[in-house]
Amino acid sequence: MSPPRHAAWIGLGSNLDGPRVHVERALGELDRLPLTRRVAASKLYASAPVGPADQPDYINAVAQLETRLSPLALLDQLQALEQRHGRVRGRHWGPRTLDLDLLLFDDQRITLPRLTLPHPEMARRAFVLVPLAELAPHLVLDGRPLADLAAGLDARDLRPVLPQNSLPQD
Repeated sequence: MSPPRHAAWIGLGSNLDGPRVHVERALGELDRLPLTRRVAASKLYASAPVGPADQPDYINAVAQLETRLSPLALLDQLQALEQRHGRVRGRHWGPRTLDLDLLLFDDQRITLPRLTLPHPEMARRAFVLVPLAELAPHLVLDGRPLADLAAGLDARDLRPVLPQNSLPQD
């Protein structure tokens, strides 16, 4: 009997060394993790950094995965993927080549030294909730639909990133 399938939601971000390329490559690489497939991915968004302001803007997205991995096994795979992208853990909320956050795993609530689910900061971050609500507005966090939570955030700084080879329309 194979392990059960789980829905997992991953936040992606990068602001170093070609951030768009890191996020787009990572979206493809998520689909190749063991016992895992990518179900959907949001549009890309640009946003100012959270934390130290002396760093470039971020490119962000959210991906939905279906996985047979446990939450900690998936976290291990995500951190290994960050390492393959040259992630260096320097200062808190500092710049990075790739940041992968496990946001939700089914409807599980987990509090461990390495992992807290749902992700404790996501409800305050437009660069997480807007793309997550784009994919799954029906999901509920703390008794409220994600679409409602996202609508209540200041998203003025969040900018959709045009697809490659696209020109703005007049």
